[in-house]
Amino acid sequence: MAEVVIDLENIDHALSLFGSYDENINLLQKQYGVAILNRGSDIRISGDDEAVSKARSAVETLISLIKKGETINEQNIRYVSSIVDENSMKQVTELADGGICVTTGGKVVKAKTLGQKKYVDAISKNTIVMGVGPAGTGKTYLAVAMAVKAFKAHEVNKIILTRPAVEAGEKLGFLPGDLQNKVDPYLRPLYDALFDMFGADTFAKHMERGSIEVAPLAYMRGRTLDDSFIILDEAQNTTREQIKMFLTRLGFNSKMVITGDITQIDLPDSKRSGLIDAMNILKNIEDICISRFTEKDVVRHKLVQDIIKAYENAYRERRS
Repeated sequence: MAEVVIDLENIDHALSLFGSYDENINLLQKQYGVAILNRGSDIRISGDDEAVSKARSAVETLISLIKKGETINEQNIRYVSSIVDENSMKQVTELADGGICVTTGGKVVKAKTLGQKKYVDAISKNTIVMGVGPAGTGKTYLAVAMAVKAFKAHEVNKIILTRPAVEAGEKLGFLPGDLQNKVDPYLRPLYDALFDMFGADTFAKHMERGSIEVAPLAYMRGRTLDDSFIILDEAQNTTREQIKMFLTRLGFNSKMVITGDITQIDLPDSKRSGLIDAMNILKNIEDICISRFTEKDVVRHKLVQDIIKAYENAYRERRS
């Protein structure tokens, strides 16, 4: 049996760490199988040697986040716990520094995991970035945040968001309205992210002026996109021809971000995903970066992580 004592500078830090009805600390105790008690400005952790050592690293990292103004919740507790063996704790505290932009509700948009931080840094440094990984990792939302940041800083004159409408044949035909009305449901996640960061009125004004464009991928053909921040979402559902067409639209002073999840391909079986093709063909080209996410980067409900992990294990068993 081992015991360590962590001395806190401020008793309020203990309150933030423990959370309402000790929900945060109960989660940590369950995670590591240790007892964590608060005595004034001290935190005492007791249990098996290895478990106490890991719990101490997690608690100290969470306290560092609290000192930087972060709110401790289930998501960041689970994330810190998941990487406690990777010697990356100092990097995790750096996630609290700065931000990309601020939503209309006053929320600072920032990377919440190391995978997200690498992705954001890659977008800053490269002309073309492919963000590939499971649902809930913030691929699209962070890309839109980076586009809004570049637009507001006058680094680009236009934001262009696009995604393939895989069901553009039969299913769309049953929807009411013209072509734009038919494809709008497929573009909804992109609209939602822009509403969040611009507000509905400002977004509508930029749409009217043409400085923001949300359109299906087919609308990109034949264009050269200069001074633009272009995002292709759901790229796993592009064909080889479509993604090549999209990539060759790149103009001067523009950035492209391509996002997708290669485990959720909706193309017919006979069609190979253009995203997989592009990743293989372009992986060694300078100024093109492939940023990969894992289930650890999921920032949605814990069950989303568990579902992704379960499917990955099932796929692995089928291959073996």
